[in-house]
Amino acid sequence: MSDIPQDITHDQHAVRRQKLADLRAGGFDPFRANIATTHFSADAKKLYVEGQDYGVTVTVAGRLVTFRVQGGSSFVKIQDQQGQLQLYFRRDVLGEERYGVFKKSLDLGDIIGVTGTLFKTKTGEITVRVDAFTLLSKALRPLPEKFHGLSDPEQVYRQRYLDVIVNTESRERLMLRSRIITHIRRFLEDRNFIEVETPVLEGTAGGAAARPFVTHHNALNVDFYLRIATELRLKRMLVGGFDRVFELGRIFRNEGVSRRHNPEFTMMEVYQAYSDYRGMMELIRGLLTSLVRDVIRPADGSLKIKHPASGQMIDFGGEWREVRYKDLIKEATGDAEWFSRSKAEKIAKAEAMGLQVHPGWEEFEITNEVFSKKIEPTLIQPTFVTHLPKELCPLAKINVDDPSVLDVFELTIGGMEVAPAYSEQNDPDVQREMFEKQAGEERQNIDNDFLLALEHGMPPAGGMGVGIDRLCILLTAAESIRDVILFPQLRPGSNG
Repeated sequence: MSDIPQDITHDQHAVRRQKLADLRAGGFDPFRANIATTHFSADAKKLYVEGQDYGVTVTVAGRLVTFRVQGGSSFVKIQDQQGQLQLYFRRDVLGEERYGVFKKSLDLGDIIGVTGTLFKTKTGEITVRVDAFTLLSKALRPLPEKFHGLSDPEQVYRQRYLDVIVNTESRERLMLRSRIITHIRRFLEDRNFIEVETPVLEGTAGGAAARPFVTHHNALNVDFYLRIATELRLKRMLVGGFDRVFELGRIFRNEGVSRRHNPEFTMMEVYQAYSDYRGMMELIRGLLTSLVRDVIRPADGSLKIKHPASGQMIDFGGEWREVRYKDLIKEATGDAEWFSRSKAEKIAKAEAMGLQVHPGWEEFEITNEVFSKKIEPTLIQPTFVTHLPKELCPLAKINVDDPSVLDVFELTIGGMEVAPAYSEQNDPDVQREMFEKQAGEERQNIDNDFLLALEHGMPPAGGMGVGIDRLCILLTAAESIRDVILFPQLRPGSNG
């Protein structure tokens, strides 16, 4: 591939602006042009009939990403959302004047539209022989050097628009994310779930243990919170008679930024009346299995995908382990009596395991630190971790046989939590008691309106949350949450 010939000692921005000025001086403004396309690139290629060159006419548009001039003819490639398509420009087809405009005025990065006929080159590439072209947008800034991609991670995230132009892997991963979300919606709708939308601004930040963002409503002169979960609103819909509901929406938590955390992220929450946490097990297994089979489509036809960090193959078609939280803790600590140990003994053991434990933590927090740091990262194959301590999930039902735990699971795959689910608490008195015990910063706040709704009667239900960004990390083999979010949160920089 070669760039359009030009004096590379000149500032390209200035050179491109001069080309734009020359076009305007000649009576043509590319920013006022448009074209009615008939096909995207891949769809156009499908129209070609073997052995019938120049028999099908298409109008396509895209960004110039390669440019090769060969005297009186030139091959270029344009890129659209489906991929790339080769175009063939000939002087004897376009005429001397238009071919001259093509060679003189266009640069890599420009957006053009063409009308032409399909043929296959000697190398077997389906191509459009251009009969007419229009410059639709002049790129005043060049693409990254030699179109080899962006090497600076900061630039990748700050200028995502360049990243998805030049990095095929990024573009395909983000488009795969779109297909994953579309599949989730169809999967749930096929099972009679209704998609709803709930407010982003909340008077009470509830439904999760997280610090909220605070904003001020000027007209009402009151503070509101950006929602940290959709749970309490969706459960109100269960009270209202919507038996199966879900929401795919943005969640905001005023927390740190890491490989798996972004303060603004996408969560899918689903609630099903007359179900429980075991019903949610069946639902999530069916959903993830279908995603791997129908969207990811492993090349070998299996239900296995590679976990990039460990190199292990995650088998969605195999056994999904189910194990109690307490059993995992006992196994990891090597202490069958862990839960009867004193706080001091737990601290000592945790520190011996290399963990940093804050003296002010409660005992369940020490235990959960062991789980999150020493156990969760080792759970690569799909694992339902069940019956978590009641202090962790105040919105779930307490287990009848062991009141210290809850009827819940956390689905862990690839060493990270993908989907927590509960048998939802629908006893208003028990719910109030659990709220009151755990109210406070980064704990559940008391939502009195939600408690009022429960007093009108909420059916027994199973509920589940699925972190869409984490799910996309898993299914696309991404290294970081930033790789699956179009515009991840960054510290403000010079260009926004």
